[in-house]
Amino acid sequence: MRSSSKIKIDPSQHELVPKHEVLSIEEAYKILKELGIKPEQLPWIRASDPIAKLIGAKPGDIIKITRKSSLSGEVIVYRYVISG
Repeated sequence: MRSSSKIKIDPSQHELVPKHEVLSIEEAYKILKELGIKPEQLPWIRASDPIAKLIGAKPGDIIKITRKSSLSGEVIVYRYVISG
């Protein structure tokens, strides 16, 4: 029988989970200016999302997600962190 402690799994190590990173304020401002949008106009991700928690994302942060693509090699998307 297993002990009562829970096994913790790092979702970032799974092959299907793309690279996530919190942008600095300067990087976030630059991206928003390039896109000509406000942070709230980005797709959202909750601060309680396992990967957001793992990388220490807080509400108001912008996360850069780098996905591998068979067509274009690499795709970069951004998410705005909301509470919850």
